[in-house]
Amino acid sequence: MTAANSISRLTQALPFWLSLGFVPLVWIGAVQGGWWLILLPTYGWGVFTLMDLITGLNLDNPDTETPLTDLFWYRLITLIWFPVQVTVIFSTLWYVSATGHLHWFELLSLFFGIGVMSGVIGIVYAHELMHQKPRVERWLADLLLACVLYSHFRSEHMLVHHRYVGTPRDPVTARYNEGFQHYFYRVLRDCPPSAFRAEAAMLARKGLPAWHISNPFWRYAALQLGFVALAYAIFGWVGVGLFIWQAFIAIWQLELTNYIEHYALTRQHLGDGKYEPVRPHHSWNASHRASNWLMINLQRHSDHHYKPDRRFPLLQTYATSEAPQLPYGYPAMTTLALFPPLWRRAMNPKVRAWRRRFYPQVTDWSAYDAGSTPLPRGAV
Repeated sequence: MTAANSISRLTQALPFWLSLGFVPLVWIGAVQGGWWLILLPTYGWGVFTLMDLITGLNLDNPDTETPLTDLFWYRLITLIWFPVQVTVIFSTLWYVSATGHLHWFELLSLFFGIGVMSGVIGIVYAHELMHQKPRVERWLADLLLACVLYSHFRSEHMLVHHRYVGTPRDPVTARYNEGFQHYFYRVLRDCPPSAFRAEAAMLARKGLPAWHISNPFWRYAALQLGFVALAYAIFGWVGVGLFIWQAFIAIWQLELTNYIEHYALTRQHLGDGKYEPVRPHHSWNASHRASNWLMINLQRHSDHHYKPDRRFPLLQTYATSEAPQLPYGYPAMTTLALFPPLWRRAMNPKVRAWRRRFYPQVTDWSAYDAGSTPLPRGAV
């Protein structure tokens, strides 16, 4: 690659590095406290929603045959994010413990903002990394997920979600009319055991017991306990509490995203427990330019399910005739999801239009809406 081409690739990749904007905002909040703490969630939600309105949609599709060497500057931000995130979390814990200048509500606000960063950026980057083949990238994904005490997400996402998306067997496919609060409780309850059963089934096929040392849940537990112990070493039980608080906020952010990605989009049941293949119209898409910078093209979600290991700079977008489109980017839509009546008013008409377009033959949707399984032949 020539120097000119390298500079061109760097220039194209730089908008995806806007995630680093969280770092100085954390430190400003830690030092100043007060109203400065609003900057963190405002950056993650408000700024990029405003930028979406200014920059509009990006409907361009990159060349999927682009060589890996040309993606260096895109990949680099995901590769360096773990040391960035872990430094931000634990250096902030150390600083606030050493200075003691923030009130308890300021500490909660500060680590709420850090949790927004860990969820909007850290888990999204972990999602990108876990789908790749190099071992170092998968390890970085595990480390990022351990930072938010949600390590089982890798097993659940890779072994359950991608296989069963759009069916009642996928806990994170939100049902029609299901409010986020009910959904959030349900996935917190159902996903860890679902992930463990999937790993145990893989071990059973090898003739190994569920608790064999090769079960990644051992690694998940060790990494998570290690981070909790580090928080305790820095700031005692207060540090543990703040660490768990930011982890909870990160998980909340992740599940808000999961909620909107497949809300009420279902695969047709073909009988005998079998479903149609996953197609582009089984994911909500958003082509909004700025929020795709922030979330490294996660909003091109249909293509991700079509080619799960396709790296984020190469993900394709789809026309409205091929996949349903969200009216706004993820930051705005996840905010809307916090208000179920407003969410239903905005999205249920789109779901009904989706059903008429892609499944005009289905007249009874009650089985899936109730989350029943197996579904009767001819239903969805």
